[in-house]
Amino acid sequence: MVAAARKNAASISELLDAEQARFLRAHPMSAAAWKLGKKHFLYGGPSHWMRRWAGGFPVYAAEASGAHIRDIDGHNYVDFALGDTGGMCGHAPETVTQAAIRQLRSGTTMMLPTEDSLWVGQELTRRFGMPYWTLTTSATDANRAAIRIARMVTGRDKVLVFSGCYHGGVEEAHVEIRDGRVGLRNMIHANGVDHAAVSKVVEFNDTAAMEQALEPGDVACVLAEPLMTNFGMIPVAEGFHTALREATRRTGTLLIIDETHTISSGPGGYTALHGLEPDIFVAGKAIAGGIPAGIFGTSQEVAKRLWKIVPHVNPRERQSAHLGFGGTLAGNALTIATMRAVLERVLTPASYERMIAQASRLADAARSIIEANALPWHVTQIGARAEIMFMPKPPKNGAEVIAARRGDLETLLHAFYMNEGILVTPFHTMFLMCPATTSADVDVHTDVFRRFVALLRDNGVA
Repeated sequence: MVAAARKNAASISELLDAEQARFLRAHPMSAAAWKLGKKHFLYGGPSHWMRRWAGGFPVYAAEASGAHIRDIDGHNYVDFALGDTGGMCGHAPETVTQAAIRQLRSGTTMMLPTEDSLWVGQELTRRFGMPYWTLTTSATDANRAAIRIARMVTGRDKVLVFSGCYHGGVEEAHVEIRDGRVGLRNMIHANGVDHAAVSKVVEFNDTAAMEQALEPGDVACVLAEPLMTNFGMIPVAEGFHTALREATRRTGTLLIIDETHTISSGPGGYTALHGLEPDIFVAGKAIAGGIPAGIFGTSQEVAKRLWKIVPHVNPRERQSAHLGFGGTLAGNALTIATMRAVLERVLTPASYERMIAQASRLADAARSIIEANALPWHVTQIGARAEIMFMPKPPKNGAEVIAARRGDLETLLHAFYMNEGILVTPFHTMFLMCPATTSADVDVHTDVFRRFVALLRDNGVA
C-alpha cells in the first residue's frame, strides 16, 4: 500500500510537471509579465495572493465580463473563482458600472454621507435584520471592528474561533489545532503575537469543546462562519447553531457571524435563510460589486451597550468619533453607490434563484461522474457555491480536513483546469456562480472534469 501511494504521488507530480509545462508554452506573455513583476513587487504581483495559481505563475487579465475572463495571451476562461467571492456579482455588471461612473463624476470620497446611504442602510436592515450598520473597506476591517466592539462592551480579551477558519487578516483567527496542539493557521509564520492571550480555538461542530471554552467567562466573542468555507466546505452539524447561541447567551459572550462567503446562500445570506440570531453580522467582498467594501451590523442590545461607553455626538460640543476602527475611505460615496446598485439590481431573489440552479447543475453533474468512476470523493453545495473534495464524505471539522485533504490532487486539478479554460479559486476546489453564469458554462466544467478524471485513470492515479 505504501509503495502504491508513492507511485501515485510520483505520477501526480509528473502529471503536474506536464500541465505546468503546457501552461508555460501557452502563456508566454503572462510568463514574461510575471518575470517583470517579480522585479518590482515583493511577491511578484500587486497582492501576494496572486502568486498562488497552480500554473506556476498567474495569467495576466486583459478584460472580464460576466462569468468570463480573457488574458493577455488571448485565452478565454469560464470563471468560477470570481475573485474568491469578490466578483460574485459577475465581472463588470452594467448597473454597477453605470452607478460607479455616475458617482466618479460626482465625487468619490468626501468623508460625508450621500442620499444613497439612506437607502443602503434601510436595505441592509431589511435583508440581514440588524438595525444599525457601519461600513468598512473590507470584511477583515469589519471583523476587527466587531471584535473591538465585543471587547469594549464585555471587558473581556479572548476571541473564540474554530480550527481551520479564515476571517481575513484578523490576528485572533490565525490559529488552528494541528496534531492535537494549537498553532498558527496553515503553519503561517509567527509575528510576535501571543495568540494564547487573545484566542481560543476548538474544532467546528464540537459542542462540548465550545461550551467548555466559553464557561470561564473570559471570551468576548465567538467569530464564526455559519458553515466553514475556507478549509474546504465543512457543513454545520444539526443543532450546533442552537447550542452555540444558547452557550454564548448563557456566558455573556457576543456571537459574530461572518457571511463574507456564505452570502451566496441567498439574498439575506445563511443567517436569514436559517433564522440565526447573531449579535453582530459581518459581510464583505461581493457586497459592492467588486469595489472594496465590508459591512457590519449590530443588534439593538449591542448598540445600546456601545452607546453607554461612547455616547451619540452632542451637537453642542466637538467629540472624537475614533473608536479604533474605520477610516477616511470607509463608506465613501463610490462604495455606497455601487452597493446600492448591487442590492437593488444585481443580487436580487431572481438572480439567486438562477445562481443556485446553476450550482445545483454543476454539483449534480460532478457527483454523477464521481459515482460512475467509483471515486472516493464528494461534492458539497451551499446556495450558489459548490466544492469537490477528494475525500469520501464531508468533513465534520478542520482535523478531518487536515487528515484527508489531497493537496497534490487539488493542485493538479487547478493546473489542468487553467489549461482547459476554467478558473477556480486556487486555495481549494470551490465553484461560485454569478448571475451571468449559464448552463453552457456549467457544461464546460462537466466536460473538463470528466476529462480530468480520465487523465487520472489513464495514468493509474485514480
